[in-house]
Amino acid sequence: MDLPRLETLVASSSLDLVEPPTTWYAVDASVWPRCDAETSPERGYYHHPSRHAHGQPIVAGWNYSWLVQVPPHCSSWTAPLRVRRMSPGENLNLVAAEQIRSWYRQVSTVRLDTPGSSFSFDAGYDPVQLCLALADLPVCLLVRLRAGRCFYADPTSQPPTGRPRRHGAKFVCENPAAWPVLRSVWTSTEPHHGRVCVQAWSGLHAAPQNHATRGTRLPRPLIRGTVIRLEVERLPRPTKAPTPLWFWWSGRTPPDLSEVWQAYIARFAIEHTFRFFNQTLKWTTPKLRTPAAADRWTWLLLLAYVQLRLARDAVADLRLPWQPPLPPERRTPARVRRAFSQLLAPMGSPVNAPKPCGRSPGRPHGTRSPPAPRSPPAPRFPAVKLTP
Repeated sequence: MDLPRLETLVASSSLDLVEPPTTWYAVDASVWPRCDAETSPERGYYHHPSRHAHGQPIVAGWNYSWLVQVPPHCSSWTAPLRVRRMSPGENLNLVAAEQIRSWYRQVSTVRLDTPGSSFSFDAGYDPVQLCLALADLPVCLLVRLRAGRCFYADPTSQPPTGRPRRHGAKFVCENPAAWPVLRSVWTSTEPHHGRVCVQAWSGLHAAPQNHATRGTRLPRPLIRGTVIRLEVERLPRPTKAPTPLWFWWSGRTPPDLSEVWQAYIARFAIEHTFRFFNQTLKWTTPKLRTPAAADRWTWLLLLAYVQLRLARDAVADLRLPWQPPLPPERRTPARVRRAFSQLLAPMGSPVNAPKPCGRSPGRPHGTRSPPAPRSPPAPRFPAVKLTP
């Protein structure tokens, strides 16, 4: 496969063609479980949200990193731009940074006035590594944090002798008493979430543990950004009490608190894409042996998904008897797939019709087929288990 041409083709059919323009993107990883595929190489152990092995949500398989453009509102349509299978032991943050850098290089050559885009990440990504890898690009990063993170402000004074201080007052997310003076706050009332309160503290930095200068006497890199706290009154589906969420914002412009929390909520549209790929397009159903075949199958389904998104306004609504009618802007990928066959007849096919060859006479009477040669058993590849 010519991956640069495929990526260019997919990026040319972005979400702007069928949705209002948006500069919100999301990066996430999805696992192709291959627990019993002992003959499949390059498998690793990864977290899986639903499947368990030995009582733990850990499965053996292939891990894919996705770069997806998300819509500005709640929708089941997204625009996958990059997908790449990660080898066991690869850094998840560096792979995501490489995908963003490749996409930005391609977009900047087409549009010289590329606006600053925001990329949202889940709690499994490290904000310091992402900021260091994308420091030279005019992009904004929104990374979810765990509630137990700690940050530091710049020191207000230095000792007269000795080593200069690099950290000032400590900011503990779980301890409200350790919070400094609030820099900015935004509140509003939304129909689905009730009262929404977004607080932000700028000028904070973390003390990174995993960095390029670890093990040397060089100083740790300090990346300054904004810590954001999001608190809502209720959830759209009141299944449980909402808990405050913490985020890290890094960019050349300060965050717009009225849009930051909506950008992260729009990130959940990528979960609908993963579910459609798994349940409807049968992404992980084929029992493929080689990782190269899995990559080809993944890109084939990605191109099919792009065709479905472009055909949303061109097909009629073919609904089941118990389903209500939907306008074109609200049709789901499953409904468009059901009616996609209506476009095949007027579009035609680029291939020629098959030529009839008659009925095969078959094997002559009284002959036997030679015994098939016995091939050696396929080699076994254990899943790679990384240790600290």
